[in-house]
Amino acid sequence: MARYVFITGGVVSSLGKGLASAALGALLQARGYTVRLRKLDPYLNVDPGTMSPFEHGEVFVTDDGAETDLDLGHYERFTGVAARNTDSISSGRVYTNVLEKERRGDYLGKTIQVIPHVTNEIKDFIEIGDDEVDFMLCEIGGTVGDIEGLPFFEAIRQFAQDRPRGQCIFMHLTLLPYIAASGELKTKPTQHSVKELRTIGLQPNVLVCRSEHPIPEKEREKIALFCNVRKEDVIAAPDLKSIYEAPLAYHREGLDQAVLDAFGIAPAPKPDLTVWHDVADRVFNPEGEVKVAIVGKYVQLEDAYKSIAEALTHGGMANRVKVKVEWVDAELFESEDAAPYLEGFHAILVPGGFGERGTEGKIKAAQFARERKIPYLGICLGMQMAVIEAARNLAGIEAAGSEEFDHEAGKKRFEPVVYHLKEWVQGNHKVRRKSTDDKGGTMRLGAYSATLTAGSRVAEAYGTTQIEERHRHRYEVDTKYREQLEKHGMVFSGMSPDGRLPEIVEIKDHPWYIGVQFHPELKSKPFAPAPLFKDFIRAAKENSRLV
Repeated sequence: MARYVFITGGVVSSLGKGLASAALGALLQARGYTVRLRKLDPYLNVDPGTMSPFEHGEVFVTDDGAETDLDLGHYERFTGVAARNTDSISSGRVYTNVLEKERRGDYLGKTIQVIPHVTNEIKDFIEIGDDEVDFMLCEIGGTVGDIEGLPFFEAIRQFAQDRPRGQCIFMHLTLLPYIAASGELKTKPTQHSVKELRTIGLQPNVLVCRSEHPIPEKEREKIALFCNVRKEDVIAAPDLKSIYEAPLAYHREGLDQAVLDAFGIAPAPKPDLTVWHDVADRVFNPEGEVKVAIVGKYVQLEDAYKSIAEALTHGGMANRVKVKVEWVDAELFESEDAAPYLEGFHAILVPGGFGERGTEGKIKAAQFARERKIPYLGICLGMQMAVIEAARNLAGIEAAGSEEFDHEAGKKRFEPVVYHLKEWVQGNHKVRRKSTDDKGGTMRLGAYSATLTAGSRVAEAYGTTQIEERHRHRYEVDTKYREQLEKHGMVFSGMSPDGRLPEIVEIKDHPWYIGVQFHPELKSKPFAPAPLFKDFIRAAKENSRLV
């Protein structure tokens, strides 16, 4: 039976609950324990799949095809434990399940209420896989006091009561604001946040306090006294230069020891932090720098491309270089020359996205990288834009475009070298989709296999001809243009096992030019960089020596 750590947040949002949860998971692993991390989100969307990246950041996709919160990306990057669709739930999904049961008559005519029906549904979700790991870490989204979060707080209160004593603890993350005029860290917001928790029956065992400055001993004692925790359980969480310093920083502050003490685990196994010392060394002691342009359409919010940014960092760590990322808005040069915006970069990456906005700029970025022999990585839509660019400028298909853009405009304007994916094989059955289907959860989602051409650049990067990567798309490059494109140098070097769906393209006479339909960034970790990102940054490093 697993022990449970429930992580909540107070005072303000975006304090780093996900990062703190992931770092704690890594520290427990370093002591020899097995862990699984979960996210419980109070919003009413069934999942983040239909949310704008400006609303919620990126959508993280699991192997089994769940569209989840980006915090699950942190969990995987820090622990290496592959997330599942049972590791992310929202109020929308909870209420959908409850209402479906009510329609089926599962409740035998009872009046459906938040307590016990909604809270029971949440509790059932929390304990999935209870016997698989030593520790289950459950992060509650939002901030204590938010009205939409109340069913989750009530559910974890009940859950802890249902379990044997000492089986569940609560970790609360708060903010200690610094008032520059008086030169003080203020503890009152934390006191009020804990008071709010206690009014709904939750007493935190461990307090993690974010602050821009060290916490003086006097303030630490004050927090402990007014919040009813031990002084050793008040953990400072100062700002860090890199998120990959978090496990070491939290260990120095005693977070993992405080958690084990709260469970009464003594003596605690000693941690082996060798991996994280190596990660920190690679982050803080690079032997060079490369500049990479990310040409996207959601560049105003970096969280929209969170996994890509982290995978680039991992690729830099593998090559002992610092990756300096610059975000370039693809709309800036849709109707002008791309050169002034893209000159001086050692590599160019065009990420995924939806809709026509900014795509002509992405196509120009692909053309600039191809013609200037700059390493190029196109991901999902970035691969499709590379194919459209090659079709127009190499194969002479002047009207080449995507069916997605015609569908959006309501009229035919392009010769669709990219079309709406209507059928594909998933496991042992066929999946069929229409363009009029609901948007949520209807894409080609999750891990699929691909067969790579022996001797291709991508096969060299992976070191194998059989791979499995995660997908999230509903449009696909049309293979009927394959022969025409390959005659002009764009090779289809990766295909689905049945040979029907293009997974990877590359330009033969180019130092490094690869487009992939999948999302390699989703499986990248600081201690196990994604092969494509590792090789992409290697190529950028080589290019930096030539510039």
